[in-house]
Amino acid sequence: MVLELTGVFPAPRDRVYEALTTPEDLARWWGPHGFTVPEIQWDLRVRGSYRMTMQPPEGDAFHLRGEFSAVDPPAAVAYTFVWEPPNPDDRETEVRLSLTDREGSTELHLRQGVFATEERLALHRGGWSDSFEKLERLLDPSR
Repeated sequence: MVLELTGVFPAPRDRVYEALTTPEDLARWWGPHGFTVPEIQWDLRVRGSYRMTMQPPEGDAFHLRGEFSAVDPPAAVAYTFVWEPPNPDDRETEVRLSLTDREGSTELHLRQGVFATEERLALHRGGWSDSFEKLERLLDPSR
């Protein structure tokens, strides 16, 4: 089971890539609505690692981590994704974000998988959908 989402964002491709790969921007758009990202460790290079802390509106913070497998500015970035600690239904997945110019805007295609269960895929679909909405607001403050 693989998750695929596509969005078109009102910014040039290099700006969208920057928003996807800099901790300052990531902290502003990553995660479901209401969540914050109080800590990001980020080594953006092939075989470099990352770790993020996500804080829900209520409850304890949790973490995700992974390793970069592709860093190709401004066209793509790919990395592994694993929760820390993992849910019994979780497995490590790979996230690939590909960017294409669209006449002053940027098409962003996300592919993540392979998920062990439909429930975990649905959880990630919801989180990424919210994140894409937050990313659009970051890139187009008039919204």
